[in-house]
Amino acid sequence: MTNATQSGAKKSGAARSDKPWSRHTPEGPWDDIVVGSGMGGMTNAAMLAHLGRRVLVLEQHYVPGGFTHAFPRKGYTWDVGVHVVGDVTSHTLTGRLLELLTDGRLKWNHLGEVYEQFHFPDGFRIDFPDNPRQFRDNLTDAFPDQEEAIDNYFSLVREAAHTMRYHYMSRAMPGWLSPPVRILGRKAKDFLGRTATEVLEELTPDPKLRAVLCAQWGYYGTPPSRAPFAIQALIARHYLHGGYYPVGGAQQIARQLLQTVADNGGWTRILADVQEIVIEKGRAVGVRLADGEEIRARRVTSAIGVNATAAMLPEDCRKPGGWSDQTKPLRPGPAHVCLYMGFKGDAPGAGASPANKWFYDSWDSEAGVWQIRGDQDMSRAPVLYCSFPSMKDPEHDPGPEMKHTGEIVTFVPWESFSEWQDKPWKKRGGDYDAFKQRIQDQLLSQFREHLPELTDQVDYAELGTPLSTDYFCRPQQGSIYGPEGTRERFVNKWMRPRSPIRGLFFSGNEVAVMGVMGAMLGGMMGAIAAEPRATLSMLRPLL
Repeated sequence: MTNATQSGAKKSGAARSDKPWSRHTPEGPWDDIVVGSGMGGMTNAAMLAHLGRRVLVLEQHYVPGGFTHAFPRKGYTWDVGVHVVGDVTSHTLTGRLLELLTDGRLKWNHLGEVYEQFHFPDGFRIDFPDNPRQFRDNLTDAFPDQEEAIDNYFSLVREAAHTMRYHYMSRAMPGWLSPPVRILGRKAKDFLGRTATEVLEELTPDPKLRAVLCAQWGYYGTPPSRAPFAIQALIARHYLHGGYYPVGGAQQIARQLLQTVADNGGWTRILADVQEIVIEKGRAVGVRLADGEEIRARRVTSAIGVNATAAMLPEDCRKPGGWSDQTKPLRPGPAHVCLYMGFKGDAPGAGASPANKWFYDSWDSEAGVWQIRGDQDMSRAPVLYCSFPSMKDPEHDPGPEMKHTGEIVTFVPWESFSEWQDKPWKKRGGDYDAFKQRIQDQLLSQFREHLPELTDQVDYAELGTPLSTDYFCRPQQGSIYGPEGTRERFVNKWMRPRSPIRGLFFSGNEVAVMGVMGAMLGGMMGAIAAEPRATLSMLRPLL
């Protein structure tokens, strides 16, 4: 820890309670306001707080954490977005940074030697293990005549992931620091310029091997034919050493990061609906809430997305053809449905496990979005992603009724639900409820094909749709990953943490890469953009 980091520690903030957030704002002044308490916003706020800055986090929902929060029903608790993460050990920068930012309070449970199981047609199954050597062995056992292609794939993954680190760092640096870093990341353009499909087709003629190598495309939400190989490589590299889950559940991430904000004189205010970024003399000086309250700070960082933030700017900052128009053509990634299930009985004996289970209906990675409509017959979901949160948390107590939880996730078009967008939550009408029931029935039917004994143990089920995502987290068209993960997103010069407006910065997965840890990277980039010297001094001992 540097002297700069220590200098601001333990300022007096809001009165401590069992949670480091409330509906009220402590008295200012504030150094920084962070809009949005997803992983990007929380990481950004905790880093600035660790540097001694007094930070106010504003969250429109009644629970902070974004896609890291959890919710209870009928004696069960589910996460909403943290199904597995990688790179959180002391061997990685992200792991060391999280340990620093939470003072070691945030613990991680290793999911075991196998963290994911993939099931394809004709009974084909392959496990993704927690070390690269075993992963290579699993692949060469399944595809013995493709050993050279497999080795070349791993080489390309390492090369692409390495150069992308410098690509992202250069986008966070101020102009006077970025050129030397940009040189180190110059090969990123090559890996961003070719799709995953194009690269894999050059490596191997075997379509099944290509499907297996891209089987985790759900973690970036864009079919391999449209996603840059660079993003496929980042995801593959992220999980090369296995998967982890927060001890105590996903909600511990928010609790521990926001506790650091509170311990350093800051606070998190929930039910704070930010409507406008206040700009004076070309500089961001605060925010205005929906009720008219104005809160001021030296800087504002938005972790809710570039387009959503631009919509909050005064009209003179949103001139036609200006910078804020340059991100609008980026279309959103797919939305999703999630079936939350509660089990009673011997769930582990019936097939539930810490490892996630993917069930593909075909070998075609391009058929990953479930094309459903309320006025059409229900088709089969092309892929089921099944996660069992209670099996991953060593602190979960199943009790005498042996209660466990599970989730089924699959991508769907936003347009299939948009007709009900303007109707009130929980009051969207009988046709919407009937549509949800049909979706739930189809998911359970397919789930039964793979795990019949576990399906018989379902005690409670509730379907979350893109409208729930939109209501609680407000991503564009319900997309949990923001704009679609195409080359255009990653080379857009305004999808970066430094805005053209003085004092206004961005954090989160939109300025980095998809997923919880991608949002964390975006939070780190936002802190670097706002405080380059102090932040780099803090990070240097962790490198």
